[in-house]
Amino acid sequence: MRVIVRVTEKIKSVAHINISDGLSESGIRQHIIDRYNSGEMLTDMNIFQVDFESISAQVVKQAGESL
Repeated sequence: MRVIVRVTEKIKSVAHINISDGLSESGIRQHIIDRYNSGEMLTDMNIFQVDFESISAQVVKQAGESL
């Protein structure tokens, strides 16, 4: 018997980054977005919380198998 199990979780990560002084609020946002989009921030991300949301299973009938 083959079963496909799907688990859905919400993962929260935190990163501590240095940002130049003197940037406006929009400049800070843009700096963070640019680092994230470039993949540069991903190396700094640490998972600090995982919330379980759901689990489901689907039984897959294979050739010649009865359920």
